[in-house]
Amino acid sequence: MRNKKLNKSIKITLLSVIAFLIMYIELPIPFFPEFLKIDVSDIPALIGAFAFGPLEGIIIELIKNILHGVFATKTAFIGEVANFLVGAVIVGTSGIIYRGNKTKKSAILALAIGSIAMSIAAAMVNYYVLLPLYEKVLNVPIQASVELASKVNPMVTDLWTFILWTIVPFNLIKGVFVSIITLGMYKSVSPMLHKENAENELAKN
Repeated sequence: MRNKKLNKSIKITLLSVIAFLIMYIELPIPFFPEFLKIDVSDIPALIGAFAFGPLEGIIIELIKNILHGVFATKTAFIGEVANFLVGAVIVGTSGIIYRGNKTKKSAILALAIGSIAMSIAAAMVNYYVLLPLYEKVLNVPIQASVELASKVNPMVTDLWTFILWTIVPFNLIKGVFVSIITLGMYKSVSPMLHKENAENELAKN
Protein backbone atom coordinates (compact mmCIF):
# COMPACT_ATOMS: atom_id res chain seq x y z
CA MET A 1 0.00 0.00 0.00
CA ARG A 2 2.84 2.35 0.91
CA ASN A 3 4.63 1.60 -2.36
CA LYS A 4 1.40 2.20 -4.26
CA LYS A 5 0.94 5.64 -2.67
CA LEU A 6 4.59 6.51 -3.29
CA ASN A 7 4.33 5.44 -6.92
CA LYS A 8 1.20 7.56 -7.37
CA SER A 9 2.87 10.57 -5.71
CA ILE A 10 5.88 10.27 -8.02
CA LYS A 11 3.64 10.20 -11.09
CA ILE A 12 1.65 13.23 -9.89
CA THR A 13 4.89 15.10 -9.22
CA LEU A 14 6.22 14.18 -12.67
CA LEU A 15 3.02 15.39 -14.35
CA SER A 16 3.23 18.62 -12.31
CA VAL A 17 6.81 19.27 -13.46
CA ILE A 18 5.87 18.55 -17.08
CA ALA A 19 2.94 20.96 -16.76
CA PHE A 20 5.26 23.61 -15.31
CA LEU A 21 7.76 23.19 -18.14
CA ILE A 22 5.21 23.37 -20.95
CA MET A 23 3.64 26.40 -19.30
CA TYR A 24 6.37 28.27 -21.17
CA ILE A 25 4.78 27.20 -24.46
CA GLU A 26 2.27 29.87 -25.44
CA LEU A 27 0.48 29.79 -28.78
CA PRO A 28 -1.04 32.97 -30.25
CA ILE A 29 -4.44 32.80 -31.95
CA PRO A 30 -5.27 34.87 -35.05
CA PHE A 31 -7.89 37.59 -34.54
CA PHE A 32 -7.26 37.75 -30.79
CA PRO A 33 -5.20 40.36 -28.91
CA GLU A 34 -1.51 39.55 -28.66
CA PHE A 35 -1.62 39.21 -24.87
CA LEU A 36 -4.02 36.26 -25.13
CA LYS A 37 -2.12 33.07 -25.92
CA ILE A 38 -3.08 29.43 -25.47
CA ASP A 39 -1.33 27.77 -22.55
CA VAL A 40 -1.23 23.98 -22.99
CA SER A 41 -0.11 23.20 -19.44
CA ASP A 42 -3.61 22.00 -18.47
CA ILE A 43 -3.02 18.84 -20.51
CA PRO A 44 -0.89 16.96 -17.90
CA ALA A 45 -3.41 17.95 -15.21
CA LEU A 46 -6.30 16.61 -17.33
CA ILE A 47 -4.40 13.38 -17.94
CA GLY A 48 -3.77 13.15 -14.19
CA ALA A 49 -7.43 13.79 -13.43
CA PHE A 50 -8.50 11.01 -15.81
CA ALA A 51 -5.90 8.57 -14.51
CA PHE A 52 -6.09 9.24 -10.75
CA GLY A 53 -9.12 11.44 -10.06
CA PRO A 54 -10.24 15.09 -10.08
CA LEU A 55 -8.51 16.00 -6.81
CA GLU A 56 -5.16 14.75 -8.10
CA GLY A 57 -5.65 16.75 -11.30
CA ILE A 58 -6.28 19.89 -9.27
CA ILE A 59 -3.18 19.17 -7.18
CA ILE A 60 -1.15 19.03 -10.42
CA GLU A 61 -2.59 22.43 -11.36
CA LEU A 62 -1.63 23.79 -7.93
CA ILE A 63 1.95 22.49 -7.96
CA LYS A 64 2.44 23.71 -11.54
CA ASN A 65 1.41 27.24 -10.63
CA ILE A 66 3.42 27.30 -7.41
CA LEU A 67 6.53 26.31 -9.38
CA HIS A 68 5.80 28.92 -12.03
CA GLY A 69 5.16 31.55 -9.37
CA VAL A 70 8.46 30.81 -7.65
CA PHE A 71 10.66 30.53 -10.74
CA ALA A 72 9.04 32.50 -13.53
CA THR A 73 6.28 34.87 -12.41
CA LYS A 74 6.02 38.25 -14.08
CA THR A 75 2.73 39.15 -12.44
CA ALA A 76 3.43 38.95 -8.69
CA PHE A 77 1.57 35.60 -8.54
CA ILE A 78 -1.63 37.18 -9.91
CA GLY A 79 -1.41 35.31 -13.21
CA GLU A 80 -0.64 32.05 -11.41
CA VAL A 81 -3.65 32.41 -9.11
CA ALA A 82 -5.92 33.07 -12.09
CA ASN A 83 -4.37 30.19 -14.04
CA PHE A 84 -4.96 27.84 -11.12
CA LEU A 85 -8.57 28.91 -10.56
CA VAL A 86 -9.51 28.56 -14.22
CA GLY A 87 -7.47 25.39 -14.75
CA ALA A 88 -8.94 23.77 -11.64
CA VAL A 89 -12.43 24.23 -13.11
CA ILE A 90 -11.80 22.37 -16.38
CA VAL A 91 -9.68 19.72 -14.65
CA GLY A 92 -12.03 19.20 -11.70
CA THR A 93 -15.20 19.22 -13.80
CA SER A 94 -13.79 16.89 -16.45
CA GLY A 95 -12.31 14.56 -13.82
CA ILE A 96 -15.57 14.26 -11.87
CA ILE A 97 -17.64 13.46 -14.96
CA TYR A 98 -15.11 10.98 -16.37
CA ARG A 99 -14.71 9.20 -13.01
CA GLY A 100 -18.36 8.12 -13.13
CA ASN A 101 -18.05 6.39 -16.50
CA LYS A 102 -14.60 5.78 -17.97
CA THR A 103 -15.38 5.52 -21.68
CA LYS A 104 -14.25 7.55 -24.68
CA LYS A 105 -17.74 8.99 -25.06
CA SER A 106 -17.71 10.03 -21.41
CA ALA A 107 -14.26 11.59 -21.83
CA ILE A 108 -15.47 13.69 -24.76
CA LEU A 109 -18.55 14.79 -22.81
CA ALA A 110 -16.44 15.52 -19.72
CA LEU A 111 -14.00 17.70 -21.66
CA ALA A 112 -16.80 19.52 -23.48
CA ILE A 113 -18.59 20.38 -20.24
CA GLY A 114 -15.26 21.18 -18.60
CA SER A 115 -14.38 23.60 -21.41
CA ILE A 116 -17.71 25.41 -21.07
CA ALA A 117 -17.31 25.59 -17.30
CA MET A 118 -13.76 26.91 -17.73
CA SER A 119 -14.96 29.65 -20.08
CA ILE A 120 -17.58 30.79 -17.57
CA ALA A 121 -15.03 30.65 -14.76
CA ALA A 122 -12.51 32.63 -16.83
CA ALA A 123 -15.11 35.35 -17.39
CA MET A 124 -15.82 35.60 -13.66
CA VAL A 125 -12.15 35.42 -12.64
CA ASN A 126 -11.14 38.12 -15.12
CA TYR A 127 -14.00 40.41 -14.15
CA TYR A 128 -13.81 40.06 -10.37
CA VAL A 129 -10.20 39.01 -9.67
CA LEU A 130 -7.59 39.18 -12.43
CA LEU A 131 -8.22 42.54 -14.10
CA PRO A 132 -8.90 44.45 -10.83
CA LEU A 133 -5.69 43.01 -9.30
CA TYR A 134 -3.65 43.87 -12.38
CA GLU A 135 -4.92 47.42 -12.09
CA LYS A 136 -4.36 47.70 -8.35
CA VAL A 137 -1.08 45.81 -7.91
CA LEU A 138 0.67 46.17 -11.27
CA ASN A 139 -0.88 49.50 -12.32
CA VAL A 140 -2.18 48.04 -15.57
CA PRO A 141 -5.47 49.86 -16.25
CA ILE A 142 -8.43 47.69 -17.23
CA GLN A 143 -9.22 50.14 -20.01
CA ALA A 144 -5.87 49.35 -21.62
CA SER A 145 -6.89 45.70 -22.06
CA VAL A 146 -10.24 46.79 -23.47
CA GLU A 147 -8.58 49.14 -25.96
CA LEU A 148 -6.12 46.49 -27.11
CA ALA A 149 -8.95 44.04 -27.68
CA SER A 150 -11.08 46.65 -29.47
CA LYS A 151 -8.34 47.10 -32.08
CA VAL A 152 -8.79 43.45 -33.02
CA ASN A 153 -12.54 43.17 -32.48
CA PRO A 154 -14.67 46.32 -32.94
CA MET A 155 -17.48 44.68 -30.96
CA VAL A 156 -15.39 45.23 -27.82
CA THR A 157 -16.38 48.62 -26.41
CA ASP A 158 -16.26 48.17 -22.64
CA LEU A 159 -15.33 45.64 -19.95
CA TRP A 160 -18.44 43.48 -20.37
CA THR A 161 -18.06 43.22 -24.13
CA PHE A 162 -14.35 42.53 -23.61
CA ILE A 163 -15.30 39.57 -21.41
CA LEU A 164 -18.08 38.40 -23.76
CA TRP A 165 -16.29 38.71 -27.11
CA THR A 166 -12.69 38.08 -26.09
CA ILE A 167 -12.26 36.12 -22.85
CA VAL A 168 -15.15 33.67 -23.33
CA PRO A 169 -14.46 32.68 -26.97
CA PHE A 170 -10.72 32.52 -26.32
CA ASN A 171 -11.22 30.02 -23.51
CA LEU A 172 -13.69 27.98 -25.55
CA ILE A 173 -11.07 27.68 -28.30
CA LYS A 174 -8.43 26.83 -25.70
CA GLY A 175 -10.75 24.19 -24.22
CA VAL A 176 -11.26 22.54 -27.61
CA PHE A 177 -7.51 22.63 -28.31
CA VAL A 178 -6.37 21.06 -25.03
CA SER A 179 -9.27 18.58 -25.13
CA ILE A 180 -8.28 17.24 -28.55
CA ILE A 181 -4.66 16.81 -27.46
CA THR A 182 -5.69 15.20 -24.16
CA LEU A 183 -7.94 12.70 -25.94
CA GLY A 184 -5.15 11.89 -28.38
CA MET A 185 -2.52 11.42 -25.69
CA TYR A 186 -4.43 9.74 -22.86
CA LYS A 187 -4.90 6.40 -24.61
CA SER A 188 -1.14 5.98 -25.07
CA VAL A 189 -0.13 7.47 -21.69
CA SER A 190 -2.75 5.70 -19.57
CA PRO A 191 -1.08 2.23 -19.57
CA MET A 192 2.12 3.76 -18.16
CA LEU A 193 0.25 5.62 -15.43
CA HIS A 194 -1.71 2.49 -14.48
CA LYS A 195 1.18 0.06 -14.89
CA GLU A 196 1.78 -0.34 -11.15
CA ASN A 197 -1.90 -1.10 -10.49
CA ALA A 198 -1.98 -3.70 -13.25
CA GLU A 199 1.13 -5.41 -11.90
CA ASN A 200 -0.35 -5.48 -8.40
CA GLU A 201 -3.53 -7.09 -9.69
CA LEU A 202 -1.52 -9.77 -11.52
CA ALA A 203 0.52 -10.42 -8.36
CA LYS A 204 -2.67 -10.97 -6.37
CA ASN A 205 -3.91 -13.50 -8.91
